[in-house]
Amino acid sequence: MKLPTISIIIPTLNAQKALKTCLNSVKRQDYPKSKIKLIIADGGSTDHTINVAQSFNAKIVHNPLKTGEAGKAVAIKHVTTKYLCLLDSDNILPDKFWLKFQIQILQSNLKLIGVEPIAFTYRRQAGFIERYSALIGANDPYAFVTGVYDKKNYINYRWTDLNIKQFDKGDYIQVILDPKLTLPTIGANSTIYKSSFLKKNLTSDYLFDIDILQSSSKPIYFAKSKTTITHTFCESSVSKFIKKQQRRLTDYYHYQKLRRYSWQKVKPTKFILYSISLILPLKDSLIGFSHQPDPAWLFHPLACLITLFIYSIVTIKFRLGLLKPLNRRQWKQ
Repeated sequence: MKLPTISIIIPTLNAQKALKTCLNSVKRQDYPKSKIKLIIADGGSTDHTINVAQSFNAKIVHNPLKTGEAGKAVAIKHVTTKYLCLLDSDNILPDKFWLKFQIQILQSNLKLIGVEPIAFTYRRQAGFIERYSALIGANDPYAFVTGVYDKKNYINYRWTDLNIKQFDKGDYIQVILDPKLTLPTIGANSTIYKSSFLKKNLTSDYLFDIDILQSSSKPIYFAKSKTTITHTFCESSVSKFIKKQQRRLTDYYHYQKLRRYSWQKVKPTKFILYSISLILPLKDSLIGFSHQPDPAWLFHPLACLITLFIYSIVTIKFRLGLLKPLNRRQWKQ
Protein backbone atom coordinates (compact mmCIF):
# COMPACT_ATOMS: atom_id res chain seq x y z
CA MET A 1 0.00 0.00 0.00
CA LYS A 2 1.45 3.34 -1.05
CA LEU A 3 1.87 5.65 1.91
CA PRO A 4 0.61 9.23 1.44
CA THR A 5 2.21 12.45 2.63
CA ILE A 6 0.76 13.57 5.96
CA SER A 7 0.91 16.82 7.90
CA ILE A 8 1.43 16.62 11.65
CA ILE A 9 0.05 19.65 13.47
CA ILE A 10 1.25 20.54 16.96
CA PRO A 11 0.13 23.69 18.82
CA THR A 12 2.74 24.93 21.31
CA LEU A 13 3.28 27.48 24.04
CA ASN A 14 6.47 27.16 26.10
CA ALA A 15 6.68 23.42 25.55
CA GLN A 16 10.38 22.88 24.81
CA LYS A 17 10.91 19.72 26.86
CA ALA A 18 7.68 17.95 25.97
CA LEU A 19 7.95 18.97 22.31
CA LYS A 20 11.41 17.45 21.89
CA THR A 21 10.20 14.10 23.23
CA CYS A 22 7.11 14.27 21.01
CA LEU A 23 9.07 15.08 17.86
CA ASN A 24 11.63 12.38 18.58
CA SER A 25 8.80 9.85 18.63
CA VAL A 26 7.66 11.18 15.24
CA LYS A 27 11.21 10.98 13.91
CA ARG A 28 11.43 7.31 14.90
CA GLN A 29 8.42 6.35 12.79
CA ASP A 30 8.81 3.65 10.15
CA TYR A 31 7.43 6.05 7.59
CA PRO A 32 9.17 7.89 4.72
CA LYS A 33 10.64 11.04 6.26
CA SER A 34 9.95 13.01 3.08
CA LYS A 35 6.24 12.27 3.53
CA ILE A 36 5.93 13.76 7.02
CA LYS A 37 5.34 17.52 7.13
CA LEU A 38 5.65 19.04 10.60
CA ILE A 39 3.68 22.21 11.30
CA ILE A 40 4.16 23.90 14.68
CA ALA A 41 1.59 26.57 15.55
CA ASP A 42 3.27 28.58 18.28
CA GLY A 43 1.45 30.96 20.59
CA GLY A 44 4.46 33.15 21.40
CA SER A 45 6.83 30.88 23.32
CA THR A 46 9.56 32.60 25.33
CA ASP A 47 11.57 29.44 26.02
CA HIS A 48 13.41 27.29 23.44
CA THR A 49 10.29 25.79 21.84
CA ILE A 50 10.96 27.44 18.46
CA ASN A 51 14.58 26.26 18.47
CA VAL A 52 13.46 22.70 19.17
CA ALA A 53 10.90 22.84 16.35
CA GLN A 54 13.45 24.23 13.90
CA SER A 55 15.93 21.49 14.79
CA PHE A 56 13.38 18.99 13.43
CA ASN A 57 12.84 21.06 10.25
CA ALA A 58 9.30 21.96 11.23
CA LYS A 59 7.38 24.76 9.62
CA ILE A 60 6.57 27.43 12.22
CA VAL A 61 3.31 29.37 11.99
CA HIS A 62 2.28 32.13 14.38
CA ASN A 63 -0.76 31.61 16.60
CA PRO A 64 -1.79 35.07 17.84
CA LEU A 65 -4.75 33.71 19.83
CA LYS A 66 -2.38 31.44 21.82
CA THR A 67 -4.78 28.60 22.68
CA GLY A 68 -4.30 25.06 21.42
CA GLU A 69 -7.63 25.18 19.60
CA ALA A 70 -6.60 28.36 17.78
CA GLY A 71 -3.21 26.86 16.96
CA LYS A 72 -4.83 23.87 15.28
CA ALA A 73 -7.08 26.17 13.22
CA VAL A 74 -4.15 28.33 12.12
CA ALA A 75 -2.05 25.31 11.15
CA ILE A 76 -4.84 23.70 9.11
CA LYS A 77 -4.75 26.68 6.74
CA HIS A 78 -1.19 25.68 5.83
CA VAL A 79 -2.00 22.00 5.18
CA THR A 80 -1.75 20.83 1.58
CA THR A 81 -1.70 17.07 2.22
CA LYS A 82 -4.60 14.60 2.01
CA TYR A 83 -4.28 13.62 5.68
CA LEU A 84 -3.36 15.50 8.82
CA CYS A 85 -2.63 14.40 12.36
CA LEU A 86 -3.51 16.47 15.41
CA LEU A 87 -0.89 16.01 18.10
CA ASP A 88 -0.34 17.81 21.38
CA SER A 89 3.18 18.56 22.48
CA ASP A 90 2.76 16.19 25.45
CA ASN A 91 1.90 13.25 23.18
CA ILE A 92 4.37 10.47 22.41
CA LEU A 93 3.85 7.98 19.59
CA PRO A 94 4.29 4.67 21.47
CA ASP A 95 6.00 2.62 18.75
CA LYS A 96 7.60 3.10 15.35
CA PHE A 97 4.69 1.57 13.43
CA TRP A 98 2.02 3.84 14.96
CA LEU A 99 1.66 6.30 12.10
CA LYS A 100 1.71 3.67 9.36
CA PHE A 101 -0.91 1.58 11.21
CA GLN A 102 -3.30 4.53 11.52
CA ILE A 103 -2.90 5.58 7.90
CA GLN A 104 -3.45 2.05 6.60
CA ILE A 105 -6.75 1.89 8.48
CA LEU A 106 -7.93 5.10 6.82
CA GLN A 107 -6.84 3.90 3.40
CA SER A 108 -8.57 0.56 3.85
CA ASN A 109 -12.02 2.10 4.31
CA LEU A 110 -12.90 5.13 2.21
CA LYS A 111 -15.96 5.90 4.35
CA LEU A 112 -13.78 6.84 7.32
CA ILE A 113 -13.05 10.54 7.88
CA GLY A 114 -10.81 9.99 10.88
CA VAL A 115 -9.04 7.52 13.15
CA GLU A 116 -7.83 7.71 16.73
CA PRO A 117 -6.38 5.20 19.25
CA ILE A 118 -8.81 3.34 21.46
CA ALA A 119 -6.75 3.77 24.64
CA PHE A 120 -4.04 5.75 26.38
CA THR A 121 -0.72 3.96 26.77
CA TYR A 122 -0.34 2.60 30.29
CA ARG A 123 3.29 2.92 31.40
CA ARG A 124 4.35 1.54 34.78
CA GLN A 125 7.23 4.00 35.02
CA ALA A 126 5.10 7.07 34.28
CA GLY A 127 3.87 9.69 36.74
CA PHE A 128 0.87 8.66 38.80
CA ILE A 129 -1.52 11.15 37.16
CA GLU A 130 -0.50 9.97 33.69
CA ARG A 131 -1.11 6.40 34.83
CA TYR A 132 -4.43 7.40 36.41
CA SER A 133 -5.63 8.95 33.14
CA ALA A 134 -4.67 5.81 31.23
CA LEU A 135 -6.47 3.65 33.80
CA ILE A 136 -9.80 5.52 33.65
CA GLY A 137 -9.55 6.29 29.93
CA ALA A 138 -9.90 10.04 30.40
CA ASN A 139 -7.92 13.09 31.45
CA ASP A 140 -10.99 14.52 33.15
CA PRO A 141 -12.90 12.40 35.70
CA TYR A 142 -16.03 14.40 34.77
CA ALA A 143 -15.93 12.83 31.28
CA PHE A 144 -15.43 9.37 32.76
CA VAL A 145 -18.27 9.61 35.29
CA THR A 146 -20.76 11.10 32.81
CA GLY A 147 -19.86 8.44 30.24
CA VAL A 148 -18.65 10.66 27.37
CA TYR A 149 -15.02 9.53 27.60
CA ASP A 150 -13.43 8.11 24.44
CA LYS A 151 -10.59 5.88 25.67
CA LYS A 152 -10.81 2.33 27.01
CA ASN A 153 -10.64 2.05 30.80
CA TYR A 154 -9.67 -0.71 33.22
CA ILE A 155 -12.94 -0.66 35.17
CA ASN A 156 -15.51 -1.82 32.62
CA TYR A 157 -13.14 -2.16 29.60
CA ARG A 158 -15.37 0.09 27.47
CA TRP A 159 -14.15 3.10 25.48
CA THR A 160 -17.40 5.00 26.00
CA ASP A 161 -20.69 4.56 27.86
CA LEU A 162 -22.76 6.22 25.13
CA ASN A 163 -25.02 4.13 22.93
CA ILE A 164 -23.14 4.32 19.64
CA LYS A 165 -23.23 2.06 16.59
CA GLN A 166 -19.92 0.25 16.34
CA PHE A 167 -18.58 -2.75 14.47
CA ASP A 168 -15.38 -4.72 15.04
CA LYS A 169 -13.26 -4.68 11.89
CA GLY A 170 -10.24 -6.51 13.24
CA ASP A 171 -7.58 -3.82 13.55
CA TYR A 172 -10.15 -1.20 14.49
CA ILE A 173 -13.68 -0.51 15.63
CA GLN A 174 -15.81 1.22 13.01
CA VAL A 175 -17.95 3.83 14.72
CA ILE A 176 -20.96 5.57 13.19
CA LEU A 177 -21.58 8.91 14.87
CA ASP A 178 -24.86 10.80 14.67
CA PRO A 179 -24.00 14.53 14.85
CA LYS A 180 -27.44 15.30 16.30
CA LEU A 181 -26.78 13.20 19.40
CA THR A 182 -24.39 13.54 22.34
CA LEU A 183 -20.97 12.40 21.19
CA PRO A 184 -18.00 11.07 23.15
CA THR A 185 -15.00 13.38 23.51
CA ILE A 186 -13.65 11.98 20.26
CA GLY A 187 -11.28 13.62 17.77
CA ALA A 188 -8.78 15.21 20.13
CA ASN A 189 -5.01 14.77 20.28
CA SER A 190 -3.54 11.92 18.20
CA THR A 191 -6.47 11.90 15.75
CA ILE A 192 -5.73 11.60 12.05
CA TYR A 193 -8.28 13.21 9.73
CA LYS A 194 -8.93 13.52 6.07
CA SER A 195 -7.81 17.12 5.61
CA SER A 196 -10.76 17.89 3.33
CA PHE A 197 -13.23 17.16 6.13
CA LEU A 198 -11.63 19.67 8.51
CA LYS A 199 -11.07 22.32 5.85
CA LYS A 200 -14.71 22.06 4.77
CA ASN A 201 -16.19 22.25 8.27
CA LEU A 202 -13.81 24.62 10.07
CA THR A 203 -15.72 27.91 10.19
CA SER A 204 -13.99 29.84 12.97
CA ASP A 205 -10.53 30.73 14.26
CA TYR A 206 -10.72 27.80 16.68
CA LEU A 207 -10.84 24.05 16.15
CA PHE A 208 -12.78 22.54 19.04
CA ASP A 209 -12.24 18.82 18.72
CA ILE A 210 -15.67 17.26 19.13
CA ASP A 211 -17.47 20.33 17.76
CA ILE A 212 -16.09 19.74 14.27
CA LEU A 213 -17.87 16.38 14.14
CA GLN A 214 -21.22 18.03 14.86
CA SER A 215 -20.80 20.31 11.85
CA SER A 216 -21.77 17.46 9.54
CA SER A 217 -25.37 16.93 8.46
CA LYS A 218 -24.77 13.24 7.77
CA PRO A 219 -23.66 10.28 9.91
CA ILE A 220 -19.89 10.20 10.35
CA TYR A 221 -17.79 7.07 9.95
CA PHE A 222 -14.88 7.06 12.37
CA ALA A 223 -12.31 4.46 13.43
CA LYS A 224 -11.06 3.58 16.90
CA SER A 225 -7.80 1.83 16.11
CA LYS A 226 -6.68 -0.98 18.38
CA THR A 227 -3.57 0.84 19.47
CA THR A 228 -2.70 3.49 22.07
CA ILE A 229 -1.31 6.99 22.39
CA THR A 230 1.01 8.08 25.18
CA HIS A 231 -0.23 11.26 26.83
CA THR A 232 2.09 12.50 29.55
CA PHE A 233 -0.83 14.35 31.13
CA CYS A 234 0.36 16.21 34.26
CA GLU A 235 2.92 13.47 35.03
CA SER A 236 2.74 13.47 38.87
CA SER A 237 1.91 17.15 39.38
CA VAL A 238 -1.33 17.78 41.26
CA SER A 239 -0.83 21.54 40.82
CA LYS A 240 -0.66 21.07 37.04
CA PHE A 241 -3.81 18.95 37.18
CA ILE A 242 -5.57 21.76 39.07
CA LYS A 243 -4.41 24.38 36.55
CA LYS A 244 -5.53 22.28 33.59
CA GLN A 245 -8.96 21.62 35.10
CA GLN A 246 -9.37 25.34 35.73
CA ARG A 247 -8.29 26.11 32.19
CA ARG A 248 -10.63 23.48 30.74
CA LEU A 249 -13.83 24.96 32.17
CA THR A 250 -12.76 28.61 32.00
CA ASP A 251 -12.08 28.21 28.29
CA TYR A 252 -15.38 26.40 27.82
CA TYR A 253 -17.36 29.29 29.28
CA HIS A 254 -15.25 31.93 27.53
CA TYR A 255 -15.70 30.36 24.09
CA GLN A 256 -19.20 29.01 24.68
CA LYS A 257 -20.77 31.13 21.95
CA LEU A 258 -18.42 29.59 19.40
CA ARG A 259 -19.10 26.01 20.44
CA ARG A 260 -21.38 23.51 18.71
CA TYR A 261 -21.09 20.76 21.29
CA SER A 262 -23.53 21.41 24.11
CA TRP A 263 -22.18 20.22 27.45
CA GLN A 264 -25.59 21.14 28.90
CA LYS A 265 -26.75 17.77 27.56
CA VAL A 266 -24.18 16.11 29.81
CA LYS A 267 -25.92 16.66 33.14
CA PRO A 268 -23.58 17.45 36.06
CA THR A 269 -25.91 15.96 38.71
CA LYS A 270 -24.48 12.48 38.28
CA PHE A 271 -20.92 13.72 38.72
CA ILE A 272 -21.81 15.82 41.78
CA LEU A 273 -23.55 12.95 43.58
CA TYR A 274 -20.85 10.49 42.51
CA SER A 275 -18.01 12.69 43.80
CA ILE A 276 -19.48 13.70 47.17
CA SER A 277 -20.54 10.14 47.96
CA LEU A 278 -16.85 9.12 48.14
CA ILE A 279 -18.11 5.53 48.17
CA LEU A 280 -18.72 5.36 44.42
CA PRO A 281 -15.25 6.68 43.41
CA LEU A 282 -13.68 4.33 45.94
CA LYS A 283 -15.72 1.41 44.62
CA ASP A 284 -14.58 2.09 41.04
CA SER A 285 -11.00 2.46 42.27
CA LEU A 286 -11.17 -0.96 43.93
CA ILE A 287 -12.71 -2.56 40.84
CA GLY A 288 -10.03 -0.99 38.67
CA PHE A 289 -7.29 -2.04 41.08
CA SER A 290 -8.49 -5.63 40.91
CA HIS A 291 -8.14 -5.50 37.12
CA GLN A 292 -4.88 -3.52 36.97
CA PRO A 293 -3.17 -3.13 40.36
CA ASP A 294 -1.65 0.33 40.69
CA PRO A 295 -1.63 2.82 43.61
CA ALA A 296 -2.56 5.53 41.09
CA TRP A 297 -6.18 4.39 41.57
CA LEU A 298 -6.08 6.16 44.95
CA PHE A 299 -6.07 9.47 43.09
CA HIS A 300 -9.53 8.88 41.64
CA PRO A 301 -11.64 10.00 44.65
CA LEU A 302 -9.37 13.02 45.12
CA ALA A 303 -9.41 13.88 41.41
CA CYS A 304 -13.22 13.86 41.47
CA LEU A 305 -13.35 16.17 44.50
CA ILE A 306 -10.74 18.54 43.04
CA THR A 307 -12.63 18.69 39.75
CA LEU A 308 -15.97 19.23 41.50
CA PHE A 309 -14.53 22.08 43.59
CA ILE A 310 -12.81 23.80 40.66
CA TYR A 311 -15.76 23.40 38.30
CA SER A 312 -18.10 24.76 40.98
CA ILE A 313 -15.94 27.83 41.65
CA VAL A 314 -15.48 28.56 37.94
CA THR A 315 -19.22 28.13 37.29
CA ILE A 316 -20.19 30.44 40.16
CA LYS A 317 -17.79 33.10 38.87
CA PHE A 318 -19.28 32.73 35.39
CA ARG A 319 -22.85 33.05 36.68
CA LEU A 320 -21.89 36.19 38.61
CA GLY A 321 -20.12 37.71 35.63
CA LEU A 322 -16.76 37.58 37.43
CA LEU A 323 -14.99 35.00 35.28
CA LYS A 324 -12.08 36.40 33.30
CA PRO A 325 -10.20 34.74 30.41
CA LEU A 326 -6.99 33.02 31.45
CA ASN A 327 -3.74 34.90 30.98
CA ARG A 328 -1.54 32.56 28.97
CA ARG A 329 1.60 34.69 29.01
CA GLN A 330 3.18 32.57 31.75
CA TRP A 331 1.74 29.26 30.55
CA LYS A 332 4.12 26.41 29.89
CA GLN A 333 3.71 22.71 29.23
